[in-house]
Amino acid sequence: MPDKIEKLDTPDESTMKTQTSSKKRKVKGSNRLLKWFREMRSELKKVVWPTPKQIVNNTFVALTVMACAAVVIWALDLAAGEIFVAIITYIPRLIQGW
Repeated sequence: MPDKIEKLDTPDESTMKTQTSSKKRKVKGSNRLLKWFREMRSELKKVVWPTPKQIVNNTFVALTVMACAAVVIWALDLAAGEIFVAIITYIPRLIQGW
């Protein structure tokens, strides 16, 4: 009987392997995360960042294009509205003429 109690108190080999492998998985996961950060930092060092002058120039170009697009959309909207009003006023006259 005492032999059985001793065996129950000590973990068997399969339990030890499971605990060890789960610890290895955690270490591998944290190593992967550290590796990812290292690689990301390395890639960011390779990036050619724009100069302040380029940023200002690119911002100006983007704002100019947006303003031009806004004017074109406004003009198309105005024209479509006028065409719609012309059609709406023309149809009743056409119907009355019949």
